Amino acid sequence: MDVKTISEVIANQGFPIALSILLIFRIDRFMQEIVIAQKEGYRQIPENTKEIHNTITNLHQQNLEYYFLRFAEVQKELAGIKIELGSPR
Repeated sequence: MDVKTISEVIANQGFPIALSILLIFRIDRFMQEIVIAQKEGYRQIPENTKEIHNTITNLHQQNLEYYFLRFAEVQKELAGIKIELGSPR
């Protein structure tokens, strides 16, 4: 084999192999980034769930306080009406 034949074999066979190796390394790095992002997403799910739970609990407590206050006001109004109806004129 002469130098020209060897250089043609390297050019025809070596370039695709080198390109394949480069692409494999790039895909591997990309896959590692995907796995890291996925793990971060899984870590954030419990944090977000806790925040949503706390928000719902706070809103529920505020609603209870509002309705208890409103119920007490209505009871006072009804008691006043009852006194007015029960008093002789």
